[in-house]
Amino acid sequence: MSKVIRVKYEKGVLKPLGMIEELRDGDIIVVKILGKDIADEVFGSIKVDKERVEEVLREAEDELGMY
Repeated sequence: MSKVIRVKYEKGVLKPLGMIEELRDGDIIVVKILGKDIADEVFGSIKVDKERVEEVLREAEDELGMY
């Protein structure tokens, strides 16, 4: 599964802003934290630059040794 979600950081805990139906209790996932500026640029605009999204995803995969 690969999915981008929005979360809120509150009292030391990341809280999803919606349901993540693919996950079960106890599942372990990998999280990449993007600063608000790049998150808004990549995911927050109406028109998304496909090349920029691919660049961010490739960077995340490189960090995990998956690309």
